Amino acid sequence: MTRDSEISSFDEPKLEALIETMFHAATADGDFSEPERLEFIKNVTSLTDKRLDDKTLDALVKVISAQTGSQGREERLRTVSETLGSDRLRLIALELSIRIVAADGIVRTTERELLFEVATAFGIDNDKAADLVAATTSSMTQ
Repeated sequence: MTRDSEISSFDEPKLEALIETMFHAATADGDFSEPERLEFIKNVTSLTDKRLDDKTLDALVKVISAQTGSQGREERLRTVSETLGSDRLRLIALELSIRIVAADGIVRTTERELLFEVATAFGIDNDKAADLVAATTSSMTQ
């Protein structure tokens, strides 16, 4: 996939920002379900070209959790948006997040709210985000 080859060449801060966005999506409803976890791991493995082992990913997730606890999710999403830099990367991060929340076949209200929070923080129009949610979730169920 072109997207994956583009992303795998990005520097570590951008990759970590993508992972952080996906982590927020995966934990948005307070339930990191098995399908969400599998989609998260699949995406991380693909994004990092298998360069990130389980121990490193666990450490990164702990750092993300601690930063979110101290700074709040809204501030973390602003920081992630700045780190990603481009509109294209922000859209990719949102799409990956949508895939994670839809992995268990249900997009809960709290997950939908998180997706729109991400869209707002990333400067993505809510209508465009809604279209992306509809397109991504329908492609996953086919």
